[in-house]
Amino acid sequence: MSAKSFHAEFAWLGGREIASDVLIETEEDRITKVTPGTTPLPGAKRLRGLTLPGLINTHSHVFHRAIRGHTQMSDPDFWAWRDTMYGVAMRLDPDMLYQLALATYTEMALAGITTVGEFHYLHHAQDGTRYSDQNLMGRTVIQAANDAGLRITLLDTCYLQADIHGASLAGVQRRFDDGHWQGWMERVDDLVDSPMARIGAAIHSVRAVPREAFRPIRDYAERRKLPLHVHLSEQIAENAASIEAHGCTPTELLDNEGVMGEATTAVHATHLTERDIEILGSSGTTISMCCTTERDLADGIGPAIQLARAGSPLCVGSDAQMMIDLWEEARAIEMNERLISGKRGHLRADQLLTSLTQSGANSLGWNSGRLEQGMLADFVTVDMASPRTAGAFTGDPLSHVVFAATSADISNVFVGGVSVVEAGRHQSISQPGNLLESAIAAVFP
Repeated sequence: MSAKSFHAEFAWLGGREIASDVLIETEEDRITKVTPGTTPLPGAKRLRGLTLPGLINTHSHVFHRAIRGHTQMSDPDFWAWRDTMYGVAMRLDPDMLYQLALATYTEMALAGITTVGEFHYLHHAQDGTRYSDQNLMGRTVIQAANDAGLRITLLDTCYLQADIHGASLAGVQRRFDDGHWQGWMERVDDLVDSPMARIGAAIHSVRAVPREAFRPIRDYAERRKLPLHVHLSEQIAENAASIEAHGCTPTELLDNEGVMGEATTAVHATHLTERDIEILGSSGTTISMCCTTERDLADGIGPAIQLARAGSPLCVGSDAQMMIDLWEEARAIEMNERLISGKRGHLRADQLLTSLTQSGANSLGWNSGRLEQGMLADFVTVDMASPRTAGAFTGDPLSHVVFAATSADISNVFVGGVSVVEAGRHQSISQPGNLLESAIAAVFP
């Protein structure tokens, strides 16, 4: 890959201000130089609008995209919604999963996402037996993400029991089961990094993994230098079960087993005690907020602002794909807190942008999320003349974009300096809507 240069009309280089006339030079898949206030080099690609580091989606269950619109009025709570989701999980074979994942990751690319963290537990065949390639389903979603132009961290998830008391997995949950944590490790040993894919580890939850497995999984992730993610306190029922079984909250339980720390990301973290917040913040555990899913499922509003003040970096995820718009995920962190507190101005626009970019990249183990020398050349451009962004330069353009832009305002997406989206159109998937339609129809024959 030869050297390339890009000339951004405006760019966010960190901090509270934006820079103008920014020259971004690349070699192979890396940024080699960033120079604001300069004229374009001959042959430099002009980027009209505001250029930012690529957006990072730290928490995705890609196959959930099929049930968007199927549950909003029919399923009264998380547990009923889960039954609908399990019906889809039971039907998917590798070919169906590939088509659905390719279409969904294409939707993500069009929304400005350059890297996705796939919290993956759909490991085995419908009856729970292993495919001849025991990582076929994981490799399938990696291939789909890469074919859509995205980097992916496959957060291969350990899922071993049906409840916190160790009930056996049955029905569709047999597809998730590796038998024991040693079996999960043996399978994950066969997965390795590539230039467009990283392997990560995940503990599904304190409900789905026995306590004695937490530390070995933590040690395994540390040994292999894998990012480690875990669903945490998404439901009040999860907290109650943990207190009944172990005499402490899920946060305390995981911390007692050494899971919390700077290499760990806790997903949701919705129902926390003051002590939980202190543990997460003081350990530097990252928090992945998935606000559109949490509000759709009536899960509650997590204490994101308190966590950030305590020391936890924040990032965001599209989770169950109720919508794929990371602008909405990020601003909901601030807007939710405004509703609770009756006050405005808890996190600045640049802090929310950091959650969308640098903090997300750190959570997934990628050297990206900033427009500076040595970073991966993953960046996106926002159209600043759309009906939502027009007028931004009469005020604070960064705040205008963070609080008003949508995924529809992404005009260009580059991953490793390669164009994935140009003028709002995906460069290799010509009709993404039709692709989604056919992939979802296959799931609901």
